[in-house]
Amino acid sequence: SEDDAPNAKFLASEVAFGTVPPDWVAASRMLRWLQLDSTGIDAYIRPDICGSRIQLSNLGGFFADPVAESCLAGILALYRRIDHLLALQQRREWMGPAYRPRLRLLTGSRVVLFGYGAINRRLAELLRPFGCRIIPFASDWKDPDLDRALEEADIVACVAPETETSRLAFDRRRIARLKPGAIFANLGRGSLVDESALVEALTDGRIAGAVIDVTLVEPLPADDPLWSTPNVLLTQHTGGGSDTESDRKIDFFEANLARYRNNEALVSLANLARGY
Repeated sequence: SEDDAPNAKFLASEVAFGTVPPDWVAASRMLRWLQLDSTGIDAYIRPDICGSRIQLSNLGGFFADPVAESCLAGILALYRRIDHLLALQQRREWMGPAYRPRLRLLTGSRVVLFGYGAINRRLAELLRPFGCRIIPFASDWKDPDLDRALEEADIVACVAPETETSRLAFDRRRIARLKPGAIFANLGRGSLVDESALVEALTDGRIAGAVIDVTLVEPLPADDPLWSTPNVLLTQHTGGGSDTESDRKIDFFEANLARYRNNEALVSLANLARGY
């Protein structure tokens, strides 16, 4: 329901599964466990929920395969210029051999992974057969080694939760450190990136391209410059999707429900104080 007022069934429930309005959770006196059908817990980090008796679990790790595959697909598309070739196809324009020098190899690339949770660990596995050098960082933007690594990175994959230490991790200063030819991918949170600085870097040709799955405002407004920024692949927050997504979510919940009934520790129990 979109209604702001908690309904009677929810107020009488001990367990709930899905995206529940935070006000409902705060108002409930019966709820003992909420299983979210997503990973983000930002909306539930509030004084009237934090520290309560309610256990909150999310789908941490659930989207590792699809998001990592989407990231890899976007990177390969930009390296092999699939986006440009598709535009040529739509125009029925044949360039053939003349286009070959514009194509790049992923093989041997230096890849900085910002955030090293389940998704970026899976991405690292997918990249290793390409002989990529993987340089992982936890989602702490204050790490001085990150600045140095960005200057040499061919690819930067930002897949981190939003926390006090990750918000605007890629600000104007840090985006300016990216070298010409770099590819930037954000499949974490839109709040981690200064989008205007990224648009400028792409428009000016200071970096080669970007794979953007998440944006600060969603849906992305029709007049947002990201729509028309060159060499951007906008995947519209579909990175975690798959044809089996709904069934797998139900399976996840049912397995956790069995653990709850047996008084066992829940899988992917979120830490509201930590922020994920």
